[in-house]
Amino acid sequence: MALPPISSLRDIAGLADALPVADAAAAEAARARQNSLTKPPGSLGRLEAIAEFMAAWRGTPRPEIWRAQALVFAGNHGICAQGVNPYPQEVTAQMVANFEAGGAAINQLCAVNGADLDVIALDLDRPTGDFTEGPAMSEVECLDALWQGASAVDEGADILLLGEMGIGNSTVAAALAAACFGGPVAEWTGPGTGADKAGIARKIDAIERGLKRHAALIGDPLAVLAALGGREQAAICGAVLAARAARIPVLLDGFICTAAAAVLHAADKRFLDHCLAGHVSAEPGHRKLLAAIHKRPVLEFDMRLGEGSGAALALGIVRAALACHNGMATFGEAGVAQA
Repeated sequence: MALPPISSLRDIAGLADALPVADAAAAEAARARQNSLTKPPGSLGRLEAIAEFMAAWRGTPRPEIWRAQALVFAGNHGICAQGVNPYPQEVTAQMVANFEAGGAAINQLCAVNGADLDVIALDLDRPTGDFTEGPAMSEVECLDALWQGASAVDEGADILLLGEMGIGNSTVAAALAAACFGGPVAEWTGPGTGADKAGIARKIDAIERGLKRHAALIGDPLAVLAALGGREQAAICGAVLAARAARIPVLLDGFICTAAAAVLHAADKRFLDHCLAGHVSAEPGHRKLLAAIHKRPVLEFDMRLGEGSGAALALGIVRAALACHNGMATFGEAGVAQA
Protein backbone atom coordinates (compact mmCIF):
# COMPACT_ATOMS: atom_id res chain seq x y z
CA MET A 1 0.00 0.00 0.00
CA ALA A 2 1.02 3.62 -0.48
CA LEU A 3 1.64 5.81 2.55
CA PRO A 4 -1.63 7.65 3.29
CA PRO A 5 -1.59 11.45 2.91
CA ILE A 6 -0.20 13.37 5.89
CA SER A 7 -1.39 16.96 6.04
CA SER A 8 -0.26 17.68 9.60
CA LEU A 9 2.09 16.21 12.16
CA ARG A 10 -0.93 15.19 14.21
CA ASP A 11 -1.98 12.82 11.41
CA ILE A 12 1.09 10.62 11.92
CA ALA A 13 0.21 8.96 15.22
CA GLY A 14 -3.06 7.69 13.77
CA LEU A 15 -1.26 5.89 10.94
CA ALA A 16 -0.26 3.04 13.25
CA ASP A 17 -3.73 1.54 12.95
CA ALA A 18 -3.70 1.74 9.14
CA LEU A 19 -0.24 0.41 8.26
CA PRO A 20 0.50 -3.28 7.52
CA VAL A 21 1.52 -5.64 10.31
CA ALA A 22 3.79 -8.67 10.29
CA ASP A 23 2.48 -11.73 8.45
CA ALA A 24 2.22 -14.31 11.24
CA ALA A 25 1.52 -17.17 8.84
CA ALA A 26 4.64 -16.46 6.78
CA ALA A 27 6.73 -16.24 9.95
CA GLU A 28 5.34 -19.55 11.22
CA ALA A 29 6.04 -21.24 7.87
CA ALA A 30 9.60 -19.88 7.95
CA ARG A 31 10.02 -21.21 11.49
CA ALA A 32 8.81 -24.63 10.38
CA ARG A 33 11.33 -24.60 7.55
CA GLN A 34 14.11 -23.65 9.96
CA ASN A 35 13.20 -26.64 12.12
CA SER A 36 13.35 -28.96 9.10
CA LEU A 37 16.82 -27.92 7.93
CA THR A 38 19.91 -30.08 8.41
CA LYS A 39 20.95 -28.65 11.77
CA PRO A 40 19.84 -28.92 15.36
CA PRO A 41 16.85 -26.60 15.96
CA GLY A 42 18.02 -23.15 17.01
CA SER A 43 21.67 -23.86 16.27
CA LEU A 44 22.01 -20.89 13.91
CA GLY A 45 20.87 -18.59 16.70
CA ARG A 46 19.86 -15.13 15.61
CA LEU A 47 20.30 -15.99 11.93
CA GLU A 48 17.12 -18.02 12.29
CA ALA A 49 15.27 -15.16 13.97
CA ILE A 50 16.37 -12.74 11.25
CA ALA A 51 15.10 -15.10 8.54
CA GLU A 52 11.75 -15.34 10.31
CA PHE A 53 11.62 -11.55 10.70
CA MET A 54 12.25 -11.08 6.98
CA ALA A 55 9.58 -13.68 6.14
CA ALA A 56 7.05 -11.91 8.33
CA TRP A 57 7.55 -8.52 6.71
CA ARG A 58 7.98 -9.68 3.12
CA GLY A 59 4.97 -11.96 3.49
CA THR A 60 6.62 -15.11 2.19
CA PRO A 61 8.13 -18.16 3.94
CA ARG A 62 11.27 -17.94 1.78
CA PRO A 63 12.19 -14.26 1.44
CA GLU A 64 15.04 -13.11 -0.77
CA ILE A 65 16.85 -9.82 -1.22
CA TRP A 66 16.93 -8.88 -4.89
CA ARG A 67 17.21 -5.16 -4.25
CA ALA A 68 18.62 -3.53 -1.14
CA GLN A 69 18.24 0.24 -1.10
CA ALA A 70 20.44 2.44 1.08
CA LEU A 71 19.34 6.02 1.68
CA VAL A 72 21.58 8.63 3.26
CA PHE A 73 19.91 11.94 4.08
CA ALA A 74 22.01 15.05 4.68
CA GLY A 75 21.08 18.28 6.44
CA ASN A 76 22.57 21.27 8.24
CA HIS A 77 21.65 22.60 11.67
CA GLY A 78 21.27 26.00 13.24
CA ILE A 79 22.36 24.62 16.62
CA CYS A 80 25.93 24.75 15.29
CA ALA A 81 25.84 28.46 16.20
CA GLN A 82 26.26 27.29 19.81
CA GLY A 83 29.71 25.82 19.13
CA VAL A 84 28.59 22.20 19.44
CA ASN A 85 30.76 20.80 16.64
CA PRO A 86 34.48 21.16 15.87
CA TYR A 87 33.86 21.05 12.10
CA PRO A 88 32.33 23.78 9.91
CA GLN A 89 28.99 23.07 8.25
CA GLU A 90 30.64 23.14 4.82
CA VAL A 91 31.79 19.60 5.62
CA THR A 92 28.24 18.30 5.15
CA ALA A 93 28.20 19.28 1.46
CA GLN A 94 31.78 18.13 1.04
CA MET A 95 30.91 14.70 2.40
CA VAL A 96 27.85 14.49 0.17
CA ALA A 97 30.18 15.09 -2.78
CA ASN A 98 32.44 12.35 -1.43
CA PHE A 99 29.49 9.94 -1.25
CA GLU A 100 28.53 10.80 -4.80
CA ALA A 101 32.11 10.24 -5.96
CA GLY A 102 32.24 6.84 -4.27
CA GLY A 103 34.97 7.74 -1.79
CA ALA A 104 33.31 7.18 1.60
CA ALA A 105 33.06 4.14 3.85
CA ILE A 106 29.36 3.78 3.06
CA ASN A 107 30.17 3.39 -0.64
CA GLN A 108 32.54 0.51 0.05
CA LEU A 109 30.20 -1.23 2.50
CA CYS A 110 27.23 -0.92 0.16
CA ALA A 111 29.28 -2.29 -2.72
CA VAL A 112 30.57 -5.32 -0.85
CA ASN A 113 27.19 -6.14 0.72
CA GLY A 114 25.06 -5.48 -2.35
CA ALA A 115 23.12 -2.29 -1.67
CA ASP A 116 22.24 0.52 -4.07
CA LEU A 117 23.11 3.86 -2.48
CA ASP A 118 21.11 7.06 -2.92
CA VAL A 119 22.20 10.29 -1.21
CA ILE A 120 19.62 13.03 -0.68
CA ALA A 121 20.87 16.49 0.30
CA LEU A 122 18.17 18.53 2.04
CA ASP A 123 18.58 22.29 1.62
CA LEU A 124 22.19 22.31 2.82
CA ASP A 125 22.49 26.03 2.09
CA ARG A 126 19.59 26.72 4.47
CA PRO A 127 20.30 25.28 7.95
CA THR A 128 17.46 24.68 10.34
CA GLY A 129 16.83 27.17 13.13
CA ASP A 130 18.86 27.23 16.34
CA PHE A 131 16.58 25.38 18.75
CA THR A 132 17.89 27.35 21.71
CA GLU A 133 16.33 30.44 20.11
CA GLY A 134 13.17 28.99 18.58
CA PRO A 135 11.91 25.92 16.70
CA ALA A 136 14.35 24.20 14.36
CA MET A 137 11.62 23.78 11.74
CA SER A 138 8.09 24.94 11.15
CA GLU A 139 5.47 22.23 10.75
CA VAL A 140 5.47 22.85 6.99
CA GLU A 141 9.25 22.47 6.79
CA CYS A 142 9.16 19.31 8.87
CA LEU A 143 6.41 17.76 6.74
CA ASP A 144 8.26 18.69 3.55
CA ALA A 145 11.40 16.90 4.74
CA LEU A 146 9.33 13.93 5.91
CA TRP A 147 7.75 13.60 2.48
CA GLN A 148 11.13 13.89 0.77
CA GLY A 149 12.22 10.92 2.84
CA ALA A 150 9.07 8.96 2.06
CA SER A 151 9.31 9.74 -1.65
CA ALA A 152 12.88 8.45 -1.83
CA VAL A 153 11.87 4.91 -0.87
CA ASP A 154 11.73 2.44 -3.75
CA GLU A 155 8.60 0.36 -3.19
CA GLY A 156 10.26 -2.46 -5.14
CA ALA A 157 13.08 -2.83 -2.62
CA ASP A 158 13.29 -5.92 -0.42
CA ILE A 159 15.10 -4.14 2.40
CA LEU A 160 15.90 -0.51 3.21
CA LEU A 161 19.04 0.78 4.92
CA LEU A 162 18.94 4.23 6.49
CA GLY A 163 21.75 6.62 7.34
CA GLU A 164 22.52 10.32 7.64
CA MET A 165 25.12 13.04 7.35
CA GLY A 166 25.01 16.47 8.99
CA ILE A 167 27.46 18.49 11.02
CA GLY A 168 25.84 19.09 14.41
CA ASN A 169 23.36 16.24 14.21
CA SER A 170 24.69 14.27 17.18
CA THR A 171 23.52 17.23 19.29
CA VAL A 172 20.13 17.05 17.58
CA ALA A 173 19.95 13.30 18.20
CA ALA A 174 20.74 13.69 21.90
CA ALA A 175 18.11 16.42 22.18
CA LEU A 176 15.45 14.24 20.54
CA ALA A 177 16.33 11.27 22.74
CA ALA A 178 16.24 13.34 25.92
CA ALA A 179 12.95 14.95 24.96
CA CYS A 180 11.26 11.67 24.01
CA PHE A 181 12.64 9.36 26.70
CA GLY A 182 13.73 11.59 29.56
CA GLY A 183 16.72 11.28 31.86
CA PRO A 184 19.78 13.48 32.30
CA VAL A 185 20.95 15.13 29.09
CA ALA A 186 24.54 14.12 29.85
CA GLU A 187 23.59 10.44 29.53
CA TRP A 188 22.49 11.00 25.92
CA THR A 189 25.36 13.27 24.87
CA GLY A 190 28.67 12.06 23.45
CA PRO A 191 31.60 13.30 21.36
CA GLY A 192 29.94 12.90 17.96
CA THR A 193 32.57 13.78 15.35
CA GLY A 194 35.18 14.27 18.04
CA ALA A 195 34.14 16.99 20.48
CA ASP A 196 36.48 17.36 23.45
CA LYS A 197 35.33 17.71 27.06
CA ALA A 198 34.57 21.41 26.64
CA GLY A 199 32.71 20.72 23.40
CA ILE A 200 30.55 18.07 25.07
CA ALA A 201 29.77 20.54 27.84
CA ARG A 202 28.60 23.06 25.22
CA LYS A 203 26.40 20.38 23.66
CA ILE A 204 24.82 19.54 27.01
CA ASP A 205 24.22 23.21 27.80
CA ALA A 206 22.63 23.85 24.39
CA ILE A 207 20.35 20.82 24.69
CA GLU A 208 19.26 21.75 28.20
CA ARG A 209 18.41 25.27 27.06
CA GLY A 210 16.53 23.89 24.08
CA LEU A 211 14.52 21.49 26.23
CA LYS A 212 13.64 24.32 28.59
CA ARG A 213 12.52 26.56 25.73
CA HIS A 214 10.33 23.84 24.21
CA ALA A 215 9.18 22.23 27.47
CA ALA A 216 5.51 22.67 26.55
CA LEU A 217 5.97 20.22 23.65
CA ILE A 218 7.33 17.33 25.72
CA GLY A 219 4.87 14.48 25.38
CA ASP A 220 4.12 15.29 21.72
CA PRO A 221 6.96 13.49 19.88
CA LEU A 222 6.15 14.80 16.39
CA ALA A 223 6.02 18.39 17.65
CA VAL A 224 9.37 17.70 19.31
CA LEU A 225 10.73 16.51 15.95
CA ALA A 226 9.91 19.88 14.38
CA ALA A 227 11.16 21.90 17.35
CA LEU A 228 14.45 20.10 17.97
CA GLY A 229 15.11 17.93 14.92
CA GLY A 230 16.61 18.43 11.52
CA ARG A 231 15.57 17.80 7.96
CA GLU A 232 17.47 14.52 7.77
CA GLN A 233 15.78 13.30 10.95
CA ALA A 234 12.35 14.12 9.54
CA ALA A 235 13.29 12.45 6.25
CA ILE A 236 14.33 9.30 8.11
CA CYS A 237 10.91 9.23 9.79
CA GLY A 238 9.24 9.58 6.41
CA ALA A 239 11.31 6.77 4.94
CA VAL A 240 10.49 4.48 7.88
CA LEU A 241 6.78 5.11 7.40
CA ALA A 242 6.90 4.63 3.62
CA ALA A 243 8.82 1.39 4.05
CA ARG A 244 6.22 0.15 6.52
CA ALA A 245 3.42 0.93 4.07
CA ALA A 246 5.25 -1.14 1.42
CA ARG A 247 6.12 -3.97 3.85
CA ILE A 248 9.84 -3.31 3.43
CA PRO A 249 12.03 -4.25 6.43
CA VAL A 250 14.38 -1.49 7.58
CA LEU A 251 17.93 -1.62 8.90
CA LEU A 252 18.64 1.39 11.10
CA ASP A 253 22.16 2.74 11.49
CA GLY A 254 23.64 4.28 14.63
CA PHE A 255 22.67 6.77 17.32
CA ILE A 256 21.61 9.63 15.08
CA CYS A 257 19.53 7.50 12.73
CA THR A 258 17.99 5.57 15.62
CA ALA A 259 17.15 8.77 17.51
CA ALA A 260 15.26 10.02 14.46
CA ALA A 261 13.27 6.80 14.11
CA ALA A 262 12.73 6.65 17.87
CA VAL A 263 10.51 9.72 17.59
CA LEU A 264 8.03 7.43 15.84
CA HIS A 265 8.37 4.81 18.58
CA ALA A 266 7.60 7.50 21.14
CA ALA A 267 4.45 8.35 19.17
CA ASP A 268 3.35 4.69 18.90
CA LYS A 269 5.48 1.67 19.80
CA ARG A 270 4.21 -0.25 16.76
CA PHE A 271 5.83 2.09 14.25
CA LEU A 272 9.24 0.40 14.41
CA ASP A 273 8.08 -3.22 14.38
CA HIS A 274 9.54 -3.65 10.87
CA CYS A 275 12.93 -2.22 11.85
CA LEU A 276 16.15 -3.94 12.89
CA ALA A 277 18.97 -2.11 14.65
CA GLY A 278 21.98 -2.69 12.43
CA HIS A 279 24.49 -2.13 15.21
CA VAL A 280 25.12 -0.46 18.53
CA SER A 281 27.56 2.38 18.08
CA ALA A 282 30.27 3.66 20.39
CA GLU A 283 28.30 6.89 20.88
CA PRO A 284 27.29 6.69 24.57
CA GLY A 285 23.59 7.30 24.14
CA HIS A 286 22.97 4.61 21.55
CA ARG A 287 22.87 1.59 23.83
CA LYS A 288 20.51 3.45 26.18
CA LEU A 289 18.31 4.41 23.22
CA LEU A 290 18.14 0.85 21.87
CA ALA A 291 17.03 -0.32 25.30
CA ALA A 292 14.31 2.35 25.34
CA ILE A 293 12.90 1.18 21.99
CA HIS A 294 13.47 -2.53 22.74
CA LYS A 295 15.85 -3.26 19.87
CA ARG A 296 18.74 -5.70 20.06
CA PRO A 297 21.50 -4.73 17.62
CA VAL A 298 22.64 -7.12 14.93
CA LEU A 299 26.30 -6.11 15.39
CA GLU A 300 28.54 -4.49 17.97
CA PHE A 301 31.70 -3.31 16.23
CA ASP A 302 32.53 -0.09 18.16
CA MET A 303 31.64 2.00 15.10
CA ARG A 304 30.47 5.62 15.31
CA LEU A 305 30.82 6.89 11.77
CA GLY A 306 27.21 7.32 10.72
CA GLU A 307 26.56 7.44 6.96
CA GLY A 308 24.51 4.24 7.24
CA SER A 309 27.77 2.32 7.65
CA GLY A 310 26.58 0.04 10.46
CA ALA A 311 23.36 -0.75 8.61
CA ALA A 312 25.31 -1.61 5.44
CA LEU A 313 27.60 -3.92 7.39
CA ALA A 314 24.61 -5.61 9.03
CA LEU A 315 23.09 -6.22 5.60
CA GLY A 316 25.75 -8.89 5.10
CA ILE A 317 24.43 -10.72 8.15
CA VAL A 318 20.84 -10.52 6.88
CA ARG A 319 21.95 -11.88 3.52
CA ALA A 320 23.77 -14.72 5.29
CA ALA A 321 20.65 -15.53 7.30
CA LEU A 322 18.56 -15.81 4.14
CA ALA A 323 21.24 -17.79 2.30
CA CYS A 324 21.11 -20.43 5.02
CA HIS A 325 17.33 -20.28 5.25
CA ASN A 326 16.75 -20.73 1.53
CA GLY A 327 19.79 -22.74 0.46
CA MET A 328 20.18 -25.41 3.11
CA ALA A 329 18.66 -28.83 2.51
CA THR A 330 15.97 -30.25 4.73
CA PHE A 331 16.56 -33.55 6.52
CA GLY A 332 14.29 -35.24 3.99
CA GLU A 333 16.03 -33.73 0.96
CA ALA A 334 19.48 -34.66 2.26
CA GLY A 335 18.50 -38.13 3.46
CA VAL A 336 19.80 -37.32 6.94
CA ALA A 337 18.17 -39.13 9.83
CA GLN A 338 16.49 -37.04 12.53
CA ALA A 339 16.53 -37.77 16.22
